[in-house]
Amino acid sequence: MSNLDLKPSPTRCGGEAGTGPVKELTTGRQVRLGESTEVRRLLPNLGRRMVGAWCFVDHYGPDDIADEPGMQVPPHPHMGLQTVSWLHEGEVLHRDSLGSLQTVRPYELGLMTSGRAIAHSEESPREHARLLHGAQLWVALPDAHRNTAPAFEHHAELPTVSASGLHATVIMGSLDGAASPGTAYTPLVGADLTLRQGASHRLPLEPGFEYAVLAMTGSVDVDGVRVEPGSMLYLGCGRRELPLLARTDSAVLLLGGEPFEEHIVMWWNFIGRSDEDIRQAREEWMTGARFGEVQGYDGARLAAPEVPQLPLKPRGRVR
Repeated sequence: MSNLDLKPSPTRCGGEAGTGPVKELTTGRQVRLGESTEVRRLLPNLGRRMVGAWCFVDHYGPDDIADEPGMQVPPHPHMGLQTVSWLHEGEVLHRDSLGSLQTVRPYELGLMTSGRAIAHSEESPREHARLLHGAQLWVALPDAHRNTAPAFEHHAELPTVSASGLHATVIMGSLDGAASPGTAYTPLVGADLTLRQGASHRLPLEPGFEYAVLAMTGSVDVDGVRVEPGSMLYLGCGRRELPLLARTDSAVLLLGGEPFEEHIVMWWNFIGRSDEDIRQAREEWMTGARFGEVQGYDGARLAAPEVPQLPLKPRGRVR
C-alpha cells in the first residue's frame, strides 16, 4: 500500500532502544487513501516512530463498499521495506512489477519485500464483498538486506495458538512456539488475537522486544488500559507477559520486535539511509527506471511528490 500524502515529511526512525515497560495510548489520524478508502494512521505518530522494525501502521474499516469501487491504489514504488497486508473482511487484488497477481483474503498473509526496488498496485476486485476491513503494515529492512532482490509471498495457511477464549494467528515471526512462514529479516512478531467477551489471559512475551497493541474490533483492557478501534497502545520493553481482558468480543494486533538500532530516512514510499538514497529513488521512479512496470492495472501510476529542498537526514528515535 502507498503513502498517498502529496506533501510527505521525512520521518525520523530507528535508533534508541526502549528503557522498560510503558503505556502510551495513541489515537490514529484520519488519512485519505486512493479514491474511496479512509484509514487511521497509527504509526508513525508524533510520539513514536517505530515498534521494533514495524515502521508504518494503517487501520481501515469496516467500510461498506457494496456500491463503491472499494480500495483503489494505483501502481507506486517501494524500496528498503516489506509490506504486510492483513484483512479481517473483504479481498485485495495485488499486482506487482515481478508479474505477481494474487487475491489476498481474510487471515491470509500477503508479504511483499521491496528490497532494492519494486512497484505494485492494490485494489478491491470488481466483484467484491460488502465489507472491507484490515490493516496495512510496513517493516523496515536492516542495512544488510535493504538491497535484497524483491519478492512477493502469499501464505493462505498460518500457524495458530489457542487457549480458552483466545485464538492467535501468527502473521510474522513467532509467538508462544508457533512460527510464521513469512520471511523476516529482523527478530519480530506480528499476531492477530481474537478474544471472546470475558476472556482473561497473560500472553507470553520476549523481554528483549518492544511491543504495541492495535485494536481492530471490540474493547480490550491491555495491562489495565482500555484499547478500542482507532487506537494503539505502545508498551515498551522488558515485559515477559501481557495481561489481556476482553470487555467485548474483540480482535487486536500484537506488534513487536527487537528495537531497530539503525538510523534511517523514511519519506513517501521509500526507506533509505541518506538524502541521496531518497532523491535517486524518486528520480528513477519518475523516469521509469529501476522499479519496473505493473501490468494489468486500469489506470495511471502514481507520480511521486517533490522531495523537500532541505537535506533529509537519517536519525534515530530520540526527538
